[in-house]
Amino acid sequence: MEKWIVYAIISMLFAGITSVIAKFGMKDMSSDTALALRTAVVFGIVTINAFVFRSAYQELQQSAGKNILFLALSGITTSLSWIFYYRAMKEGQVSYVASIDKASIVVTLLLSFIILREPITPKLLIGAGFILTGMVVLIWK
Repeated sequence: MEKWIVYAIISMLFAGITSVIAKFGMKDMSSDTALALRTAVVFGIVTINAFVFRSAYQELQQSAGKNILFLALSGITTSLSWIFYYRAMKEGQVSYVASIDKASIVVTLLLSFIILREPITPKLLIGAGFILTGMVVLIWK
C-alpha cells in the first residue's frame, strides 16, 4: 500500500475520533471557547512537529510569497469551517453534523477538477454522487 494511503487512513481514524471527543468536551462551554482551546492544542502540536522535527525555518525562507499567501488563505477557510462545524456540533447530533461536513468532499472534487485540472473519472463521479445523496438523505425532513 502506498504511503499516502496509509496517511489518509490514519487521518480518517483520528478525524472520526475527534468529533466525538469534542462533543463530550464542550458539554459545559460554548462552541467558540471549546474550539479556541482545541485550536491552541492543535497549534502547539503542529508547531512542534514543523519546527522541531522538520526544517520549517528553511522552507519558509525559501518559499515564494504566493505559496505563503495560498496557505494563509487555506488557514482562513479552515478557521471558518471549524467555527461553523463546532457551532453545528454544539447544537446538533455529531453523526449528522460530521456526515454533512464530509460532503465537503464534493466541493473539493469540483474545485480539483476546475482549478487543479485533475482528471475526472467515473469512479470519482460515482463516489461523489453517493456522498451527495447521503447528505441529502440526512438533511431531508
